[in-house]
Amino acid sequence: MRGNSDHDRIGNAIAEEQQFLDQAIQRRDQLAEHLRAELDTDVSDALERARHRMLRRQHEELLRAQDGLVFGRLDALDGTVRHVGRIGIQDEDQGDEPLLLDWRAPAARPFYTATAIDPQGLARRRHIRTTGSVVAGVDDEPLDGTAPSELVGEGALLAALGQRRTGRMSTAISTLQREQDDIIRAGASGPLIVQGGPGTGKTVVALHRVAYLLFTHRQMADQAVLVLGPSPRFLEYIAQVLPALGETAVVAATCDTLLPGVQASRDESREIAEIKGRALWQPAIESYVKALLPQPRDLRLRWEGEFYVIPAATVAQALASAVPGRAYHRARSVFTEQIHSLLAEAVAEQRAALLEEMEHGYEDILARFDRGTKPGAAHTSSSDVDGLLSEEEIDELRERIAENEPIARFIESWWPTRDAGQTLRDLLSDPALLAGCAPTLSPGEISAVAGDAGGAWSSSDIPLLDAVADLLGAAAVPGAVTGVPGAVTGVPGAVAAGEKLGGFIADQARGRRDWVYGHVVVDEAQELSEMQWQMVLRRCPSRSITAVGDIDQAEAAHRHTTWAQAVRAAFGERWTAAELTICYRTPREVMELTGPVLEKAGSRNTPPRAVRSSGIEPWQRTVTIDEVAGITQELRSRWSVGVIAPAARIGELQAVLGDVPVLTATQVKGLEWDATLLIDPEGIAAEPRGWNGLYVALTRCTQELGQLIIA
Repeated sequence: MRGNSDHDRIGNAIAEEQQFLDQAIQRRDQLAEHLRAELDTDVSDALERARHRMLRRQHEELLRAQDGLVFGRLDALDGTVRHVGRIGIQDEDQGDEPLLLDWRAPAARPFYTATAIDPQGLARRRHIRTTGSVVAGVDDEPLDGTAPSELVGEGALLAALGQRRTGRMSTAISTLQREQDDIIRAGASGPLIVQGGPGTGKTVVALHRVAYLLFTHRQMADQAVLVLGPSPRFLEYIAQVLPALGETAVVAATCDTLLPGVQASRDESREIAEIKGRALWQPAIESYVKALLPQPRDLRLRWEGEFYVIPAATVAQALASAVPGRAYHRARSVFTEQIHSLLAEAVAEQRAALLEEMEHGYEDILARFDRGTKPGAAHTSSSDVDGLLSEEEIDELRERIAENEPIARFIESWWPTRDAGQTLRDLLSDPALLAGCAPTLSPGEISAVAGDAGGAWSSSDIPLLDAVADLLGAAAVPGAVTGVPGAVTGVPGAVAAGEKLGGFIADQARGRRDWVYGHVVVDEAQELSEMQWQMVLRRCPSRSITAVGDIDQAEAAHRHTTWAQAVRAAFGERWTAAELTICYRTPREVMELTGPVLEKAGSRNTPPRAVRSSGIEPWQRTVTIDEVAGITQELRSRWSVGVIAPAARIGELQAVLGDVPVLTATQVKGLEWDATLLIDPEGIAAEPRGWNGLYVALTRCTQELGQLIIA
């Protein structure tokens, strides 16, 4: 009887939630149709266009809110019932209480933070599982202390974690945990560095934080948000998460792809990568670009057959007013305008002097003539007309000078425009310049850098090139490193014609090296060099930055082993630390293997605590290379599978496995599969920072881990 009672209760709950879901879908469609009609009207002024942009954003959110429109319900102790969903939906009566709470709204926060110990005025939390427009199940969680749990919505969470992986990350707005929600809703006024071990949901937190910030701080959508990931494969893995959350004002990139039109296509040694990643390059490049500025001297300019000299002291004054606080090419532009004015004034002054000289000579002639005439005879002096140029005539002269090609060539020869790429190559290839600009480099390091210069760009060159392009300014690499200025303005009519507003802004930002973002998220942040952090700062001078990562998974060539070491050069002491402590992905059976690996990696952190068990013990076999394919196929018949191996074995394994991708420990950062097949773990451990890499490789699975030793 009890079973039937539970079955009836669940059935009634599903029917109840189905009725609400139908109501929410109907209201969503009604609002979308109303907004569509509003957007079809013509606009004639700036205020109406601004209103249309806001309406278009709302319309896009409604259209994207398909799956999981409603996923939660909060039952308060006072009998109030609120539903939580992907977006907020206002009821038809337009009352104070919405029909559906947006998950990012403050009123929805108890859905993620209430516990039996701290119920926050709630009697029950309900998780609602839907498939399209159908309610598939409910999971009730009493908050009266009768069923205490360390997890929020334990049943729904474990059910989600137990699902098979598809190769793409999905949203987690219905199963976020309290410590994750605290970070998602944290303030955005400065750098937030989030330490989290494997499976703690770092990437989930980072992406949902983007959605929360864009919802809470609407102006960020006008500036776009930059999401930096470790690899193109990772960006593909997370690509659909933010669009599914209704956010498109987002640019996804790696540090290697941040410069439009520039690619990192050359391999380099870890030694060179470590040297070029150091913070010393920022002042070194600043010193070098400053040395490229012209020094004051007399400037001898020709205008209409006459030579005019701008004295060195005057040139020095013009330089002193043009250079401070400006990039090389912007300072050059300001200085050029001043030279045009100075030359125009010199021409006007010389004309006035000549006229005055002529007038004195004419007066002498008149005086001699007057002595031979009758006293009192009248005459007209040229002084009655002074011959000086008017302000309008001087302005016209200045414009003619600005259009004069010989003068432009003279200034170009004295203060040349520069290409960012060539400027960097000149520095890197010259040991004497390196020694002068980067005195802390040893002779051996200078020799290594100079010997590596030239040819295609490497990954560690990109931050240096970015620094040079920033210091040179807009004329450095037209159309490539600095982008095309005209692309920023955009065409309002293009949006009105149907382009998605957020995507339109993201496209603008993506094409500009000098775009300033409203917020930057960095995933796998432990891999960034000090110079890559400088790239981040240039794109977000407000320092509204969220960086997530695991310092124990660092494999890059830099030497830092703590977050303080990693970010000190960029942020000093002005950053906030947060930590994710619970591992949701990796099962206990696998996490138990990580202790000795972390110890050998030199970790100073407590590993995350796994909250789930897969019931499958990790296994290890010794096999021949020919047996690997059969084992892989057997595993793939049950799970999604990731194959991880040392870099030196990738080629031979790929030949055996065919279309099954084989990745290094570095390439699998941030990825996950149901099962992972780890081949030659000792080979991974033997690689540079190999124990960190082995820690990464061990913790990619949600169900099963197999290790193969090649005989």
